[in-house]
Amino acid sequence: MHPDWLPFAEEPEGKKGLGLIGYPLSHSFSGRFFAEKFEKEGIGEYYYALFPLPEIRLLPELFQRFPALMGLNVTIPYKKLVIPFLDGLTAEAAAVGAVNVIRKTPEGNLLGYNSDIYGFGESLSRFLFSGDDAEVPTEALVLGNGGAALAVVYQLQQMGIHPTVVSRNPGPKEIGYGALDAGQMQRNRLIVQTTPLGMVPHPDAAPDIPYSLLTPRHFLYDLIYNPPSTLFLERGKAMGARTANGADMLVLQALKSWEIWTSPPATHSLAK
Repeated sequence: MHPDWLPFAEEPEGKKGLGLIGYPLSHSFSGRFFAEKFEKEGIGEYYYALFPLPEIRLLPELFQRFPALMGLNVTIPYKKLVIPFLDGLTAEAAAVGAVNVIRKTPEGNLLGYNSDIYGFGESLSRFLFSGDDAEVPTEALVLGNGGAALAVVYQLQQMGIHPTVVSRNPGPKEIGYGALDAGQMQRNRLIVQTTPLGMVPHPDAAPDIPYSLLTPRHFLYDLIYNPPSTLFLERGKAMGARTANGADMLVLQALKSWEIWTSPPATHSLAK
């Protein structure tokens, strides 16, 4: 009897393998996204499966059991924990310190990438420049300090937006939620929500920020896409703020993952 973290006992014969690791995976849309992509585009040589690994140490066993597995997406809680199991990282993934895409080379090496950076950057640009009267913020609050937050901080810096990380247990150069006074809220007109708060099955949760200090000049971006409008976004809308969820980012990072898996390795510089 195969472990319950495996979707099937044997690999689909004659197909290249792709999938998603994380735990749990009930919130993921990746399986449906790639199934629809493969059907729509007539891609029959790949399968995409969900692998709810209860521990990241099982990653080598996963690749041993499925030798045709050539790539993986990585989600909560393994975006940082997976790095010691990899043989190399792109410069971006190394700078961020988080990985959400793994590619296995023909030689068997596991290489780590971060497509969240691209997905967030493209999605945020569309959001900020969506209105003719949009005044692009120069400072931002990043709620949370997990793997997704690392990609967000990196991309904000690349866009010339100064990020301040807010956490319940702030580390060096971070602040706590209690520090969000009127001055902070006025300066930081962009607020990016990277925590799981508000995600199904707990949509009644939201980060503890002073929503009463939000204005129509604020931009609220939530990486969560299920539900489409979280309590965080709803409270922002009530104050007139512009809002966006993580649906576009999700699609963009997934398409970037596919590009990584199917493009020549030489197009991606690696360092570790």
